[in-house]
Amino acid sequence: MNHSQQQRFNYLYEQHLINLRLQGKRPATIDAYSRAVRRISAYFDKSPDTLTTADLKVYFNSLIQTHSWSTVKLDRNGLQFFYRYTLDKQWEWLNIVKPPQVKRLPDILTPTQISKVINGTKKQ
Repeated sequence: MNHSQQQRFNYLYEQHLINLRLQGKRPATIDAYSRAVRRISAYFDKSPDTLTTADLKVYFNSLIQTHSWSTVKLDRNGLQFFYRYTLDKQWEWLNIVKPPQVKRLPDILTPTQISKVINGTKKQ
């Protein structure tokens, strides 16, 4: 980034931090969301307010290959917050990156399921 771009980034970054605090975000969230803005700015060496949808797709494609889905989701949410509250723009992140749905087993059995297990183990 040249000097004027760096100044623009610094101003937007400070506004982003202010907006995070004003929205009542916790320190860990502030850290993660601000890291997302720093990371994408470093990746392209330009202020995130100048990025296109194509830039975002390139960035997230790279991020998916090098980081966990947890990091991808944090960056997506951090950048969405930046666009919404700092730039006052809407960002359709679903069209850019969507983490896979993970189906998990329930933690406990329902009463009906317990009855089936017990009845299935009874000697005849």
